[in-house]
Amino acid sequence: MSIERLQAFYGFTRMPFGRDLAPGMLHRHPGHAEAVARITWCTSEHTLGVITGEVGAGKTVAVRAALSALDPARHTLIYLGNPTIGARGIHHAIVTALGGVPRVHMATLIPQTADALAAEHAERGRTPVLVIDEAHLLDHDQLEGIRMLTNHDMDSTSPFACLLVGQPTLRRRIKLGMFAALDQRIALRYTLPPMNATDTAGYLRHHLTLAGRSDPLFSDDATTLIHQTSRGLPRAVNNLAVQSLIAAFAADKAIVDESSTRAAVTEVTTE
Repeated sequence: MSIERLQAFYGFTRMPFGRDLAPGMLHRHPGHAEAVARITWCTSEHTLGVITGEVGAGKTVAVRAALSALDPARHTLIYLGNPTIGARGIHHAIVTALGGVPRVHMATLIPQTADALAAEHAERGRTPVLVIDEAHLLDHDQLEGIRMLTNHDMDSTSPFACLLVGQPTLRRRIKLGMFAALDQRIALRYTLPPMNATDTAGYLRHHLTLAGRSDPLFSDDATTLIHQTSRGLPRAVNNLAVQSLIAAFAADKAIVDESSTRAAVTEVTTE
């Protein structure tokens, strides 16, 4: 089966449910819109925020949407997608992103990092926005290092915004007594919820419309089954929707019905 034949069969101008959407094309269900609004507030207030959600809930998508709206002349984005680089690695990445040459020893690298963040704001007029994805993987020293960076200028003002984005275990870890000082600095906490049944139906329609189909292509029963199986998590909805389309195409069906989706559920859950 070729994707080109499937696209032609259903009259798609592009394959739906892909990950390559521009931020302006993203589906803004209520949870996503709320996350974007809160992330935007966090950056404007130069605060520390924690965004959590299950795997596939759309955390990174929401962060990308919020950051894409920032004025690049007034913000410097520092995105760390792999926090397993150690405490030194985070400081190293920040200094490098801000055009500096990281010092070798932690004793001098830590103040260098704080100074670089402050200079970016005070001298260049740009707010550094530090985003650490997969932040549930951060170790004790890394979390303590982040706390130290937020402890700038004796708590008067922070020159940068920081977002920790991760799975629900991140919030539970920060609540441990040893991280009390960091916990107290968090100004924003938001857990991205799954989509409800109405959101999921809207999500499917949105992606199909982007692909050139404005008429119903998934039956109500198929939509309900996709929602129940995915638990409203966008990434799982994408996978099930694509597999449902493939199953319907293989059976020469003009509509994706419940039996096609059942075949997709079997395919996805037995992988």
